[in-house]
Amino acid sequence: MDIVKLCLDMGAAKAEEIPVSRLTLMPELRELCERNVCGRFGRNYTCPPYTGEAGALIEKLKTFNKAVIWQNIYPLEDSFDFEGMMDAQQKHNAMTLDIARQVYAELGRDNALVLAAGGCTLCEICAAQTGEPCRGPDDALSSLEAYGIHVAKIGDVSGLRYINGKDTVTYFSGAFVL
Repeated sequence: MDIVKLCLDMGAAKAEEIPVSRLTLMPELRELCERNVCGRFGRNYTCPPYTGEAGALIEKLKTFNKAVIWQNIYPLEDSFDFEGMMDAQQKHNAMTLDIARQVYAELGRDNALVLAAGGCTLCEICAAQTGEPCRGPDDALSSLEAYGIHVAKIGDVSGLRYINGKDTVTYFSGAFVL
């Protein structure tokens, strides 16, 4: 399966294959989650603490040989356009879910792991907040950051830039395969 081609065909701005060993993996990123910087800690099944221990997630990533990382770059009205950022994240993650469904259909969940930009936002209120089981476990995707991936450093090992100009936001996702 050519995942780079799949991502580009699905509309990703750029996609590259990178050896997992070249990614910057930092369990310390979990501290941002624990400080609830994004507001989803303990409130979303695809975010910590539900995702598991940071070290264990990083070790799981290391079992995969390659990562296909893709990005989308979206225009914003200005650097304070939070609504535009959230809309862009929704669009990016909708594409990521479509890619994930195809990757899992062809490779299976034992041979691949797809991670999105931020925690799952499929449900308006995550079932974690009401004590119910996840309503969409086959479609819920955890984030690159929850797995300890330092997204801003992806550009250090690829042609995918984190900063892409004034009044833009860039989102990344990835498929990890054996």
